[in-house]
Amino acid sequence: MHRVLALNSRWLNRAPTRLDLAVFFSSSRTYIPSRSGDQVLPRCRAAPWTTTTTTTPPRRCLHMQADASTTLSAESNPPSILSAPATSLPRQCTGCGALSQTADPNQPGYFDLNRKAVKAYLGIEGPPRTSRSEDRIYETVLSQLDPNELEKKGVDVQALALGLPPTESRPRAPPKKPLCDRCHYLLHNHTGESIYHPSMDSIRDTLSESPYKYNHVYHVLDAADFPMSLVPKISQLLDTMPLRSRNRRSRIGRFYHGQKTDISFVIARADLLAPTKPQVDNLFPYLREVLRDALGHLGPGIRLGNLRAVSAKRSWWTKELKEDIWKRGGGGWMLGKANVGKSQLFEAVFPKGRMDWDPSKHQITVDMEARSEAEELGSPAKEAEDDVLDEYSLLPPRPKETQFPEMPLVSDLPGTTASPIRIPFGNGRGELIDLPGLERSGLESHVQKEHRLSLLMQSRIVPEQMTLKPGQSLLLGGFIRITPREPAPVLLTYAFTPIKPHVCRTDKAIGIQNQTGEVNVENIALPGTGDKTKLAGSFKLRWDVTRQRTGPLTRKSAVGLDVERLPYRVVAADILIEGVGWVEIAAQVRTRDLLKRRPPPQLELDEPEPEVDTELYSNLSAMERLEALSEDTTTSRKSRVAPPPPPPVEQGAGEPDWPVVDVYSPEGKYVSCRQPMNGWMLNKPRVTAASRRVRPKKSMKGVKKTEKKLRREREAAGATPASI
Repeated sequence: MHRVLALNSRWLNRAPTRLDLAVFFSSSRTYIPSRSGDQVLPRCRAAPWTTTTTTTPPRRCLHMQADASTTLSAESNPPSILSAPATSLPRQCTGCGALSQTADPNQPGYFDLNRKAVKAYLGIEGPPRTSRSEDRIYETVLSQLDPNELEKKGVDVQALALGLPPTESRPRAPPKKPLCDRCHYLLHNHTGESIYHPSMDSIRDTLSESPYKYNHVYHVLDAADFPMSLVPKISQLLDTMPLRSRNRRSRIGRFYHGQKTDISFVIARADLLAPTKPQVDNLFPYLREVLRDALGHLGPGIRLGNLRAVSAKRSWWTKELKEDIWKRGGGGWMLGKANVGKSQLFEAVFPKGRMDWDPSKHQITVDMEARSEAEELGSPAKEAEDDVLDEYSLLPPRPKETQFPEMPLVSDLPGTTASPIRIPFGNGRGELIDLPGLERSGLESHVQKEHRLSLLMQSRIVPEQMTLKPGQSLLLGGFIRITPREPAPVLLTYAFTPIKPHVCRTDKAIGIQNQTGEVNVENIALPGTGDKTKLAGSFKLRWDVTRQRTGPLTRKSAVGLDVERLPYRVVAADILIEGVGWVEIAAQVRTRDLLKRRPPPQLELDEPEPEVDTELYSNLSAMERLEALSEDTTTSRKSRVAPPPPPPVEQGAGEPDWPVVDVYSPEGKYVSCRQPMNGWMLNKPRVTAASRRVRPKKSMKGVKKTEKKLRREREAAGATPASI
């Protein structure tokens, strides 16, 4: 898939061996630099040793063509002075992993030869550096002075740089590998376009090309919308790397086609869940159960002992994961959706500086092809073959191992990594491979371009408690609406999202979301998104969190009441928004209202009304007629057969009447639900010493007592309020 530019990369590796700089193809011109000068050939005229037309068969690409309206132009000014390069371009960009090329500036991996960093890396001679006029004046004055006289006056001659060698003779550090133009603009200007996200079949084919006998896949999940970042069709991967079941006799792993592959789940950016590491550790049983529910029918039968929660930003459990990667060796694969933090975690857990380790005699790699006669004789033919890029391989060539290699680029743009990035470690012990991210969410396609970066939760959020009364709705960014279904209790909402929440009446919220209202509330969606708004789902608040929310009433160290004795229940749920965050919703309802069963509709009995004897009532007075009518009505009610009363409803006897919320989003997607994490209890605003120093409000109870006392004194003294 990433082999589109393989021919150009193979040619670039042979470029330093030629006397002249080879031909670089561009979309508009063919630029041929030489020692004598520059020569620019028009597009209609080709070089003598090149063909005018080439036919390239279609191949699968791991990255798609970027939008031409937001990328670089193919026109590029050739360098003024260009000589034969001392080295070639790197085989692939160290930031995104795309193969190096100079043909299409709209594709990842493009290197502009006019860039200063590219020229310095290639060793291309530029115009001689001229000294400034101030430097020449300074050097002229110093040359006229006697160094001995300066030393007698206490002047440090060495500090004046009189004894230092010329600049040209100083040893220079080797130039750093440059990034491609796309990574350069992502790093410095925060501009760029996402690449094509690979499919699950492409990931499986890439894993099957591993040269290692033992492989381990680290499935990276995002804590912001956990577990929505679980890759789709995970069961396809689990067919070749099954998880260990709860049976004590189950095997740990199996070999398929001569390779053994295991899988672990890593929850990245765990610092978004709670402020401290012990609090996140206490959430581990909850995270395991949520992941078990997300795995569907596979969840109840597996152990999930391979689940980790780490934070590369706060260095939580990254050292343990690094040692696990080192001990396993072989091939380590970082798999996950786009923008879940794979590249940042890659840099934190990669075992750097361990090339001094002496490998064992046991080989951890397997030969995928038969050995040639030249290899058996010990000739250097193998090294020559390694330099040749295989056009039909999904994995790029294995780079040379260094103590402290350059890490992949970390960016907020989803889809930064264009192709697999292989970095070996441990003197051949193994390598860690960063795979491109799978497509995570299309929600950003409905958001204005200037607000797309605001969808990513970059730090832990301390939410504000917002109350939803009947007839009100919660808006997120103006284009996602949460509306309680009538009859609805009073709801408490906590938005753990980077986009701004807003509470208003439901009719106003509908107008804002459909982009038809005149209310001055910001809607970050693109124009026309309101017409695509649909119901994403109706979610029940079906998890009981009474014990966690009642505080000292149910705490054993305080009152210690049993939850069953309380006349109310607190129910909650977390509404997930893919790639953005979650909204915690809680409600307090009466136990009898929650557990009561709605009676079925009863059929009305069509009974004839009793006939009234008018002659009998005519001889009676008005009072006697009223008493006779009441006696007849009581008798008729007793004669009717009343339906049997409904059986008493006990807890668990039927489905309780849970509160329901309706969520509306673009195209009715990007929304899910999970059991509540009680994030408000972990991330509520801290009570600091500054907040305690605020003067409390004056108590009105004392004022009323004082007024009552004065009034009694005035009454006792016989004085009127006017005289006082």
